[in-house]
Amino acid sequence: MKHAEGNPDELKTKFWKALADSPFLFLQLNGDSSTAVPMSPQLDKDANSSIWFFTHTKSDFCKLGPVTATFESKGHDIFARFNGNLVKETSQERFDQFWNNFVEAWYDGGKDDPDIFFMRMDLGDAEIWNGDIGLLNTAKMALGMNVHEEAEERHVDKVNI
Repeated sequence: MKHAEGNPDELKTKFWKALADSPFLFLQLNGDSSTAVPMSPQLDKDANSSIWFFTHTKSDFCKLGPVTATFESKGHDIFARFNGNLVKETSQERFDQFWNNFVEAWYDGGKDDPDIFFMRMDLGDAEIWNGDIGLLNTAKMALGMNVHEEAEERHVDKVNI
């Protein structure tokens, strides 16, 4: 794979792969830094510019609205800041798709726990930094793209550049 310098599509693909390989990102409501907490994004390889989250009904995120996420890959070679808008997700199909043992561990009542709040972040603009081989390249872009199938894999092979 060539260096992502000057290639926003390649950098975007690397971002999605890195996000799929990491269980957390930092999310905060815009204008309220006290809400910044690690959250576990749920990704769909066929989704067009959305990420889903499970949270508690007492969470500040239930206020919904504009949010900013920050992310650092496991290998510290991809960094990102992206914004979006939180909305309540009402699709039972999506809920069932993302429900798993990791999520279930947070809710005593399982899938029917009344304290579960399921939400979707519709993605907006992003800045992604590629820190490979000590060089930091930046790409400003909108994240509206399909998540490639490779991004569904949890163990992404390291690429020598």
